[in-house]
Order: sequence, then C-alpha cells, then structure tokens
Amino acid sequence: MQKHQHLLPIFVSLCAAFALIDEVDGEYLIGVGSYDMTGPAAGVNMMGYANIDQNTAGIHFRLRARTFIVAESSQGARFAFVNLDAGMASQLVTIKVLQRLKTRLGDLYTQENLAISGTHTHAGPAGYLQYVVYSVTSLGFINQTFDAIVTAIEQSIIQAHNNLKPGSIFLNTGDVENAGINRSPSAYLFNPPEERARYTTNVDTTMTLLKLLDSASNRSIGAFSWFATHGTSMSRENRLISGDNKGAAARFLEDWFTFSNNSLSTRNTKFSTIQNISTLRNKAQKIKATGGKPCGKTTSQGFKVRKNDGSSFVGAFCQSNVGDVTPNVLGAFCTDTGKPCDFNHSSCNGNDQLCVGRGPGYPNEILSTKIIGERQFEKAVELFSSATNPLSGKIDYRHAFINFTSIEVQLNESTVVKTCPAAVGAGFAAGTTDGPGVFGFQQGDTEINEMWKRLRDLLKEPSQYQIDCQKPKPVLLSTGEMFVPYAWAPAILPIQILRLGNFVILSVPGEFTTMAGRRLREAVKETLINNGNGEFDNETHVVIAGLTNTYSQYIATFEEYKQQRYEAASTLYGPHTLSAYIQEFKKLAKAMATGEQLGGTGLSPPDLSSVQLSLLQDPLGDSPPPGKRFGDMQQDVAQPKGGSFKKGDKPSATFFSANPRYDLLIEGTFAVVEMLQGERWVPVYDDDDFCLFFKWNVTVDNGSLYGLATVEWEVPEDATSGVYRLRHFGSSKKTKDYPNEYFTGASSAFTVS
Repeated sequence: MQKHQHLLPIFVSLCAAFALIDEVDGEYLIGVGSYDMTGPAAGVNMMGYANIDQNTAGIHFRLRARTFIVAESSQGARFAFVNLDAGMASQLVTIKVLQRLKTRLGDLYTQENLAISGTHTHAGPAGYLQYVVYSVTSLGFINQTFDAIVTAIEQSIIQAHNNLKPGSIFLNTGDVENAGINRSPSAYLFNPPEERARYTTNVDTTMTLLKLLDSASNRSIGAFSWFATHGTSMSRENRLISGDNKGAAARFLEDWFTFSNNSLSTRNTKFSTIQNISTLRNKAQKIKATGGKPCGKTTSQGFKVRKNDGSSFVGAFCQSNVGDVTPNVLGAFCTDTGKPCDFNHSSCNGNDQLCVGRGPGYPNEILSTKIIGERQFEKAVELFSSATNPLSGKIDYRHAFINFTSIEVQLNESTVVKTCPAAVGAGFAAGTTDGPGVFGFQQGDTEINEMWKRLRDLLKEPSQYQIDCQKPKPVLLSTGEMFVPYAWAPAILPIQILRLGNFVILSVPGEFTTMAGRRLREAVKETLINNGNGEFDNETHVVIAGLTNTYSQYIATFEEYKQQRYEAASTLYGPHTLSAYIQEFKKLAKAMATGEQLGGTGLSPPDLSSVQLSLLQDPLGDSPPPGKRFGDMQQDVAQPKGGSFKKGDKPSATFFSANPRYDLLIEGTFAVVEMLQGERWVPVYDDDDFCLFFKWNVTVDNGSLYGLATVEWEVPEDATSGVYRLRHFGSSKKTKDYPNEYFTGASSAFTVS
C-alpha cells in the first residue's frame, strides 16, 4: 500500500475541509459500489494493442467496476455512471447488463440513464466486444472475460443502489501536470491557428472531480474524476493484468482514504524492531513451507486485505477526450539510435516499429504506471480537499441511437455532407508511439501499395462509394462493408447526455482527440445556454466521458483527418464524423434545455451473442508432476546473503499451480504476503497491491506440461520489520484423481529488516 507521506499536508487540509462542511439534509440520494472484474489471468489476449502475442500471464493488480448513482428521490429521476478498469465499453456488455438489471430492478436503470465507461487500460483481457475487428487477436469471443465484466457491473450497480442515502455532491477542477502529452502533435497543427491560439497546450490538462458526501455521517463515500490520458503506461510487451495508470490512481486514492482514516493494524503496528531482528531471523528459519493443502472455494476471500462489504470509499478515475494523449511524457524515440522519431510520421527512417514512446519511469513500465497514476491521484486528493462548490438542481438525461454510416450533416446553409460506412486507413496499421503496428506502414500514409491492396481485396474490396466517401483516407479495411462471419464494425451507436444540476456528462462511444473534444464540449454548452431560458450559464461544466456504452474507435477533427495519422485513420465514419457528433449532440442538448422528450429513432444495435465465434484453446496445466500436489513448492524463497530482506528487495517463491482460468477467484486473491504476529499469520498484502505480483506460466518436463505460479513481493518502504511468508491460492480442474478443486500453499518464512 502506498503511504505517500509527502501528501500529509494535503491530508491535513482534507480533514479541515471535512470540519468546515456544515451538516446538510442532502440535495440528492447518492450511492457508490465497487466489484472485482479481473478476468482470466493466463493465455488470453489483452485488449488494446491488437498484439496477438500479448497474452495474460498473471496479475499486476486487480480490475474493478466502480459505480456512482445519484437520484432526486427514491422514485425520482436518477442516473448511474459505471467506470470500468477495461479498454472500453461494449455494446453487448451494455445489452446484457440492462437485461439483468431489468430482472432485478425493473425499469429504474435503462439505456437512457445508465452510462458504462472504460478507462482504456491496454492490460485487461480481451474477447468481450461483439464486432469482428475487435476480436481478431483474441481468437474470437471469450465468455469468461465477458461474464466477469457483466457480473461486476451488475454487482457494483446493485451495491450502489442498495447504498442510496441522502447526500451532497461537490464539484472541483484543476490542472494535472505532466501526466499526458500529444502523441500526434503534427496532426494537431493542422487545426486552424486562431483556434489553437485559444489554448496554451495541445492537450487538455483539466481534471474534473465530484466529491460525494453522506449527509448523515458528514463523511465522503467516494470521488469520481475525469481526465484525459491513455492507459498505455504498460507496454504492448506486458503480460500482467493491470488497470494501468488510472487503475493505479484509483487504488492509491482508495487506500489513502481507507488506511489513513482507519489504520490497518497489520501495516501500521511496529510489531518488531531492528534490535530484535536476529531473534526473528532464528524464528523464521524454523518455519518451513507448508506444502499444498485443500481449501474452500471462498477461502482466499478471507485472506483479502481489502474486503468488499459495500461500505468502502470508492475512488474512480474516468477517461475523457483521450484520442491523441499519451502518458509516455518523455516523448518518442527510435530504439535503434536513441534519437527522436520523425515528427510527421513517428517513424525511424521509415520504420514505424522502431518509434516507441517513453514513460517517466523509462525503461521501467511499472514505475511509469506508478508515476502517472500518482500524478492523477495527488491532484484528486488536492481537489477533494478543497471542493466546496455544491451541485444543485435537477437530474436529467437524453439518449439516442444513431446510424453513423449515413448521417446527413448540415455544415452551413448551402452545404450538406454525409458520413460513410466504417473503414480504417493505412495509418491504422502503423499503430502509435504507444504501440507500433505493422511493418511497412507509417502514420500519415495516404497511399496503399499494390500488395496490400490485393490482400485487402481478398477479404473485401471496398466499394467505389466508400473509397470516395472516405477520402483522403486510403481504405485499408472497409469494415462497415464486411459482414462475414458477422459484422466487423458497429453502425448504430449510442450518444447520451447526463445532467446533474449545472454539471453535464457527454457519453461518447469512442476516443475524441483533444481538439475534437473541445469543439464538442463548446457546442453542447452553447446549445444548453442558448435554449435553457437562463437555466444554464457560463458556470455550466461539461465533461466528456470517453469509450462509453460501446466502442467505435476514434474521432479526429476534419483538419486532423487530412494528415491521416493513426487517430484520423481510425476515425471510422469519414472526414465529417466529428461534425455528425456535434450535430446530433446539439439535438440532445436542445431537447434537454427545453424539456423536450425525444421520441425513439426506431434504431437499436444488434445483439450478436448468438453468432460469436471462439477459437481459444482450453487451459493448459491440468495436473502437478508425479508425487507433487498443487500448492507445493517448485522453488522456495531464496534467503538473502545478509539473512534479511531490505526495503526494495524482491523475495519470490514459485508453486506448482493449476491454470488460473479454472476459477478467477473474484473478490479473492491468488497471492498473499502474510506477517507473523505472535503465533498468528495475518495477511498484509494481496494481489490487489501495487507491490505484489502474481505470475503464471507453463513449464515442460519429460514431455508433460505443468503450471507454475510465482508470487513476487517488492518490499515497500513502509513495510514493518518482521517475519513474513508468501502464500498462493488457486483452483484445479476437477478430476477423479483430484477431487479437491481449491488449494493453497505457503513458502518458508523470511525476515524483513
């Protein structure tokens, strides 16, 4: 757990802020919820980089669905906002969640007033989106990933709903320093100079935070913030499930408020000191590994340091107009020369694969994730401690399904244009500085060589209409015209506006670039003010919630589209995509401002669950070697030369283990660090901690495959001196020879001084 001692002055001011807030009856009913959504941790492709070789092999820290609900009364207007530690939302996930909620709660939460938004981590399991282009590298649909996400969303919403109580919500904003830079600065320069002159930076640095306060106890129950930076601190080579920088920020914030207000005795009690470390070392030497033992299905849940009883503080770091914003803030450099990449194409002598962005902890991606997470976390604590602007006013929402493949857009009095069927260009294949793509492509390519055209046409030759409509994008894949074995890309998209007094959330199903997001926010705000009869004013605050309710890739400005860097090449519906969004959102905004209830468009996205293909192989590593049990040691902790581990050391142990896909241990843990207190072992760190790593792989011995789980602990600076051991939990495949499905084992003891 990160103590962040340097933030003590902020925490003091936070406590003072609590004291200054008067008791209030509560403007709204508010509730928060959180649930584990960590998917399969072995052999499943990760969503984000489209790297077919990037398959899960353990857990950095767990993924969660975090929800806040706000309502005017028990039966009054309300909405629910869900933040996922996932690459993006999925239309199929939304469909199934709504079906479950209807069964449990009727029509309280519908597509109109439920928003499900992804943080855009690139280190979560794939296979939960229903369109072909998003499941190629995952070898199709993966039910286990999908079910984990759907169940977590459902449970977090139910938890928040059951927790509804009178409360108040406070709004605050501030700038986050050095947590994101523009990864396509040459494209940004295509925007009009007079427009760019209005802004001091080529990325949005504003964080917007809501503080949720329970009126009865006058204590906060949560904080949700929006800030734009990509979830790509963890590289395309990473194999550990991770919430990346936003998930890290959430873990740091929740731990800060939980452990600072209710000190966890096992982490704060000075059980031992350096003076008696020799005695402890002698004691540790006598405590050997336990060997594998059977345990219950929920045993690991009892070893969790953070038990989810529904009463914990929930802190969420939501995504915004992130399209061209990278957390790799040191810039992009060529891996062969160390020199900066080409400015216009982000390549190195024409090779896109050699141009890679560097995070602030370069070359340590875990450190980069931590640093960017901390920068968001620290700003959130500061904004939380000084938030004194209460929100008041009505709750409202508007939602529409739009067929984005053929929208007529009125640009001016005399010009009407149309959007196009979905397609990606050559720059899409080039990838980005966060994750380079296919050799032979560069960002900014406006031509495709004949070899790639022939390969493209084997899949689907784009129509002449599509080629003309998408110009200047050269159509690499006409995904909107591809329907075998089922649709390759979405056509019908949801757009949504949520209102909480003078705070407005725009739910967008994709990644807006910085300037595209600015234009959308301004257009909606202006529409609200001009049509709201004084109900909205310049103090109205509008945020974009990116990657929400479904996913349709990128939205670049018309000007950025001309250069055809990655973001423009991934703007599916042609050069006028942003104009279409602005037009359609203005319709929703006007309806909200005037109180008009829009009739349905008659459109709804398809449910493709019945036609999904899945080519993922069954798990490997079904049994331990002869004479061994799951949970037995394959490699015990190697005792250090000095007799004790120091802060920053990495004791580790490897266990014979079954594939973690046999049970995800939801709200449980695969790995635990235990500390000896008297005669009792007490869990002090689990696989939700930033310092503890669970890694799984397969080894070959005499022609047989055996699973191995490695538990690695990076001893944090605030660890108490004492006796520790590493424990592993898992689940084996039920067979006649192995009736005990769940198992555990612990390493030999060791000391930390």
